[in-house]
Amino acid sequence: MAAPATRVDIDTFIRPTDFTLPGGEWFIGAGLGLFVHWDHASQQGIEISWPLVGRSIIPGVDEVEDAVSTAQYYSSAATFNPIEWDAKALAALAKRAGAEYVVFTARHHGGYSMFHTEFSDFGVQNGPFGRDITREFVDAIRAEGIRVGIYFSLPDWHHPDYPAFQDSDRPYPEEHWPGAGLEENIGQPIREDRHRRATPEQWERFQSYLRGQLTEILTNYGTIDLLWFDGEWERNEEEWDTAGLRALIKGLQPDVVINERLLGQGDYKTPEQAFPIVAPEGPWELCLTIGDMWAWRPGDTNNKSVRSLVTSLIEVVSRGGNLLLNIGPKGDGSLNEVQVERLESIGDWMDRHRESVVGVSPTVGVDFYGPTTARAGTVYLHLVNRPVEEIIVRGLPVRRVSGIRLLATGQPLDHTVGFEVHELASHDDEPSGELRIPAPEPSGAAVDVVAIDFA
Repeated sequence: MAAPATRVDIDTFIRPTDFTLPGGEWFIGAGLGLFVHWDHASQQGIEISWPLVGRSIIPGVDEVEDAVSTAQYYSSAATFNPIEWDAKALAALAKRAGAEYVVFTARHHGGYSMFHTEFSDFGVQNGPFGRDITREFVDAIRAEGIRVGIYFSLPDWHHPDYPAFQDSDRPYPEEHWPGAGLEENIGQPIREDRHRRATPEQWERFQSYLRGQLTEILTNYGTIDLLWFDGEWERNEEEWDTAGLRALIKGLQPDVVINERLLGQGDYKTPEQAFPIVAPEGPWELCLTIGDMWAWRPGDTNNKSVRSLVTSLIEVVSRGGNLLLNIGPKGDGSLNEVQVERLESIGDWMDRHRESVVGVSPTVGVDFYGPTTARAGTVYLHLVNRPVEEIIVRGLPVRRVSGIRLLATGQPLDHTVGFEVHELASHDDEPSGELRIPAPEPSGAAVDVVAIDFA
């Protein structure tokens, strides 16, 4: 007796998720977010915070990009006056690019607060500009219907109780680099090269400062959808009291999404600057710069092309993550023209292709030579490798195909269907098979996408 026929359902090709993000469901499938790195040091055209430590921020690079003393680095705080800052223009650009959320650096490692605070006099409210930049950002982003994210560094290299980083602390201690944690380095000098620690009394004062500023951010600026912590490597979970911090945060904003750099207490993972060898399990995002640096630096001209950036977005989404793409305003508050052009071009691509990267899921069982995504009733083939004669995809319920289209133009595409004859004989009228689609002429889009719709 023949085995019963098995129905092939299109939902079979949508990779299921086995995790939840209560209150933060929006984050899963968001697709594109923007990161904004900026503070007083951008006046000098140097990276923010990292010049303090005497090491390059770029992995594998030994030479320091910005050789300034601690005093030189902090000198621009007194004169920071970004008169060209326009929060509404930034929000409009984020909307144009198709970003679902934007993360703004309220305070980076260097300790300069880009928001009004009662817990420090080292910030924008005490300089010539005076205005609350973070409030203007939050209001403008929210007005565009975009989710609000706040970056907040756990360390503060300017705070006397941290203790403050000094020229004599350079180079940055080896304990803070990934190699320090490897088992083979136990007992080696890299494990003993440690930064100065605060006294218990200093650390208690610093913790009060840290919690005070977090409370301000989470009570004075309306709904914060996402908190992006950084600098976690400088202390362990117990020293930071990350469990206590999460309890404080969730008590003030129960639905906020928190990244995993709040050690042991995060909701999602944040690989940085390149794809991990294996995509993280659960929610995640890839943080990526357009050039090499995070903040405004005139010499940072190694900018990724629009095609490269769109391909990164596609590849991240096809693996279940979001792309958090960084920009860095100039010292006067104006936006980097190259970055504006890149984001506008990404927006042009999103106008026609958004459905393939926002609100979609990774696929399983689709045999194709490029990244694929899916939603109920549709599978998307991303032509990051441009086909020459034909597009071939296998493993789909080919008899249920209701149409195939090129997203850039809406052009319907022809196709033929093929089956392995012995497999065909053992299935019902919905067997998996092979689609052959004559390669369409390139539309001119950064990356073309073919949508296969199913009845």
